[in-house]
Amino acid sequence: MSKIRLLIVDDSALVRQVLTQVFAQASDIEVVGTATDPYVAREKIKQLNPDVLTLDVEMPKMDGVTFLGNLMRLRPMPVVMVSTLTEQGAEVTLRALENGAVDFVAKPKVDVAEGLKDYADEIIGKVRMAAKSRVRAIEKRAIKSAPAVEQKLSADAVLQPPDLRRHFRTTDRIIGIGSSTGGTEAIKDVLAALPIDIQAGIVISQHIPAAFSGPFARRVDSITPLSVCEARDGQQIMPGHVYIAPGDRHLLVDRDGARYVCRLSDGPPVNRHRPSVDVMIRSLAQNAGPNAIGLMLTGMGSDGAAGMGELKQTGAPILVQDELTSVVWGMPGEVAKRGFADEVLPLGKIAARLIELVNRK
Repeated sequence: MSKIRLLIVDDSALVRQVLTQVFAQASDIEVVGTATDPYVAREKIKQLNPDVLTLDVEMPKMDGVTFLGNLMRLRPMPVVMVSTLTEQGAEVTLRALENGAVDFVAKPKVDVAEGLKDYADEIIGKVRMAAKSRVRAIEKRAIKSAPAVEQKLSADAVLQPPDLRRHFRTTDRIIGIGSSTGGTEAIKDVLAALPIDIQAGIVISQHIPAAFSGPFARRVDSITPLSVCEARDGQQIMPGHVYIAPGDRHLLVDRDGARYVCRLSDGPPVNRHRPSVDVMIRSLAQNAGPNAIGLMLTGMGSDGAAGMGELKQTGAPILVQDELTSVVWGMPGEVAKRGFADEVLPLGKIAARLIELVNRK
């Protein structure tokens, strides 16, 4: 089996050295070269023909996002961005995902060498995932299912299993969306196609760092007719409004009389994630049941599959994004493989189906 040929593009000699050492741990990845800026990278891409790039967001001469845009037009290939865990870094990284990057890794703000070593498994996993992608010039990309992330804790660590015998006295509809790799763009595509008067509140758990969830919510709010915000504890869930889980807290849906409200939890990571899709969807099974609609979008691993199974048992419909339009068909694929998906749909048809289900009596 041939190794993944990787080119590291970063202006920091320390980061290039540390990343080279990190990838030396992976027997299936070969660092074929490094580059200090996009101009050197352009020549090395021609010479070395790498399979994947890691690309720093902030570099001299030409920033990473500008270089990425040129690259995806002229020589599309899988790119994993290396960004900083700052507000500015979040904005730039989100633009990079819009311009065709497969995924990103957050660079620690202090003690970069030790921080990157701590994230070795994540960085290696994302490069492996990117190598399997079929990248096209600033278009939707698809890859085969990546290996599931090793599960440590289930949703039991945060929330007790739902009592499926409970009665649900409200008819208000609520849509629960889970996603990970590729999800920031998929979420925007779905929400932008929904009408402002949709009679359902929408809650979203996207695997994203804490510094990124606020900028992401604001970015989505600017391109969709719906009102989008980062969820706050105790916030009432209203029709036509979207609540995105903060990047370091679980988002749960609770009942306050006849109303749905957001609850935030600092409970332990579930399936290695906080926020966890399993936690949010389990809370929907407990408190909304058949009045909910579950939707799983692109993502690596299996977080959310168990929760979707619990929600399905209440009579709620479960939709998943299909493999062709997913960046990674891990999370949606797992829901489908376990038999929990009522419908497997291309990304472009999901919004219309959600509208039909919300309007169905």
